[in-house]
Amino acid sequence: MKWAWRVARALITSQYALMLEYRAEIILWALSGVLPLIMLGVWSGSGAANAAGISAQQLSRYFLAAFVVRQFTVVWLINVFEEDALQGRLSPFLLQPISPLWRYLTAHLSEQASRIPIVAVLLALLGIAAPGLIWLPSAGALFFGFMAIMAAFLLRFLLQLVLTTFCFWSEKAAAIDRLLMIPYMFLSGIVAPIDTFPPAVKRLAMATPFPWMIDFPARLIAGEPVNIALGFAAITAWCLLLLPICHLLWRAGLRRYSAMGA
Repeated sequence: MKWAWRVARALITSQYALMLEYRAEIILWALSGVLPLIMLGVWSGSGAANAAGISAQQLSRYFLAAFVVRQFTVVWLINVFEEDALQGRLSPFLLQPISPLWRYLTAHLSEQASRIPIVAVLLALLGIAAPGLIWLPSAGALFFGFMAIMAAFLLRFLLQLVLTTFCFWSEKAAAIDRLLMIPYMFLSGIVAPIDTFPPAVKRLAMATPFPWMIDFPARLIAGEPVNIALGFAAITAWCLLLLPICHLLWRAGLRRYSAMGA
């Protein structure tokens, strides 16, 4: 246990220091995730919220919460893994006593930590530009929202890990992830709250892992009525489904990788 803690602390410390070196790039990444704020403007100006039975306050709180959730559930595993595999950096990682996946996971967590002041500044500027738009969620909403964000991040990480394993078979596996971004954008709640979807589309969306990545945590933070048990149970079920798939594909990919390097 002490060995595992020392390794985890060393990985997080080193990865966080590395992320601080790329803080200018991280600022650009954070700015690229403002789509929920853009959608807030679109919805507010169209009058569609009233037609869907959503008040202006509910709408603004949902999209602001969705903006925060998206900032801390970004996963870029497949891009860096594909680059490491193509440029030969993966081989020395595989020779180390711990799986390289732990390195990538701690890199993501460190990148999230480095985003905190950036997101805080963006929210502060938004509050100055639009007084009354920013609110302080309740302690319960913050706690369950934070837990839901971490769970949603893990779910998205595992989902992308499944696609990442295809890097062992293809040099363009990242294209699959870009294709998956289409249903993710429309079924996760980034462009519209899931409750505003037609019943058939909503049922389809709820049968996928995407709403649990954005809509569920965002509604928790926004203080909307949410079935918390169902949300965490759905995330857990998806994670338990993806874990063995990740394990099998990773093992099969490593066998292929070692065979190619033999």
